[in-house]
Amino acid sequence: MCDRKQFLTGIQRLGLTISDDSIGKLLLYCGELQKWNRKINLIARETTAAEIVEKHFLDSLALLPLLDLHGGPEASLLDVGSGAGFPGLVLAAVRPQLRVTLLEPRQKRTAFLRHITRTLGLSNVQVREERLEPGQVLPEQFSLITSRAVAAPEIFLPLIEANAGPETVVMLMLAAAERQSWDSNRWQTIAQQAFSLPFSGDPRLLAAVRKLP
Repeated sequence: MCDRKQFLTGIQRLGLTISDDSIGKLLLYCGELQKWNRKINLIARETTAAEIVEKHFLDSLALLPLLDLHGGPEASLLDVGSGAGFPGLVLAAVRPQLRVTLLEPRQKRTAFLRHITRTLGLSNVQVREERLEPGQVLPEQFSLITSRAVAAPEIFLPLIEANAGPETVVMLMLAAAERQSWDSNRWQTIAQQAFSLPFSGDPRLLAAVRKLP
C-alpha cells in the first residue's frame, strides 16, 4: 500500500509544495497502479510500494520547478511514451491548469491511462494510442515536451525535433548527474538541476533545452 507519510516526507525533501487534494489523487493513482500491475505489465512486478512512490511518483514530481518556471499559465505538455503515466499524468494530477497529451503506443497501457484520467476526474488530459515516429509532425503545438526512459537524449531529441518550435522547452530526465550527451550544436541548455531521490539517494539530472534556430 502506498504510504501518505512517505509522499509527504519525499515532497518536503524535494522542496516542493503540493496541495492535500493533489496528494490524495496521487495516493489513489498509486493504489490503482498496484492493482492493475498484478494483471498487466505496467512497471516491474517486484517493485515495492515504497519504490513506486520514490522512483516513479517523486521522480516525476521533481520536474515541477522546471515546469513552473518555463510552462506559464497556458502551458501544454507532450509526454512521449508515457507508459504508466510517468511523468505526464503525475504532473497533470498536481497542475490542473496544465494541458497534457500522453502518447503511448501500447493498448493495455493506454487503457490504464484512460482509467486513471477518469478515476481522478482530470479534464486536462488527452490519451493517444500512438507511437511517435522520427520526422512526424503532430497536429498540435506544445510549449513543453518530455519523456522518461524512452531513449537517451541523442536519440530522443531528433525524435521530437519536428514538434519543437522556437519557444518549446524540452525537459530531459536523466538517471545520472554526469550524463550530458545531447548535441549542443542543435540544442541549447537553458536550465539544469542535479538532485538525489529523497530516500535511496539515487542521482538524477534534469535539463531544460531549446532547439537552436
